Amino acid sequence: MEVGAVAAMRFVKDGIKAAKLVMEHTEHTLIVGEKASIFAISMGLLGPSNLSSPESLEKWIRWKRNSCQPNFRKNVIPTNSCGPYSFSDAASTSAAKSLASPAEGDLGKDWPEDNKFVASKANSIPVSNHYHDTISMAVIDKAGRIAVGTSTNGATFKIPGRVGDGPIAGSSAYADDEVGACGATGDGDIMMRFLPCYQVVESMRQGMEPKIAAADAISRIARKFPDFVGAIFALNKNGVHAGACHGWTFQYSVRTPTMEDVEVFTVVP
Repeated sequence: MEVGAVAAMRFVKDGIKAAKLVMEHTEHTLIVGEKASIFAISMGLLGPSNLSSPESLEKWIRWKRNSCQPNFRKNVIPTNSCGPYSFSDAASTSAAKSLASPAEGDLGKDWPEDNKFVASKANSIPVSNHYHDTISMAVIDKAGRIAVGTSTNGATFKIPGRVGDGPIAGSSAYADDEVGACGATGDGDIMMRFLPCYQVVESMRQGMEPKIAAADAISRIARKFPDFVGAIFALNKNGVHAGACHGWTFQYSVRTPTMEDVEVFTVVP
């Protein structure tokens, strides 16, 4: 149950090492932003560094030339430029209702159902294997201790400041020596609402095999968001593993001490 995470960290390449430093040398769980970078550098990691690559710069320039389309904005105008943005007409009426001063005594209550925005993501980016670079890895050592970590650059063309599921314990990764581990990738903004890796580990704790636990966690998300794209792998403490996915064909690799090389497993939706 030791956890360390960083988010929105710039200028430091080794995010997963920074997360491990948070776990091993602080009593915190999550450090973010500029202060996360300062912490990482103060603990000996290299930086500040320019992390842009020629490929990423070229991709960004093309995106800007295309009026910052597609993007992750919704219910805003204009819909075909780089902003500045304001509420769309459809959302403005709803916003006006929601932003009206609540009566004394109503503070903290949920707004009525008819005051919620209507989601419209006509220009949103499809989440696929071309739009993320998540790496999640689980390891069982000789003593039976289990560790899992996830590192990602985040969603391509994300809104600055966005934090996805990568640093959220129980979403992109979760482990318990008594049970096993799980790693996840895909549409983190959707998946983090369900803490799928926590769900997988707890399902295995209740006796589910990894294959069934993984499929169950994915199906819980798909029932609410049938268009989401994502995948998870499950590993129990005995080394039994499985994967499940939705919206794409997913591959994960496994290696044991008796194997000369990794074996790749393909999972279909």
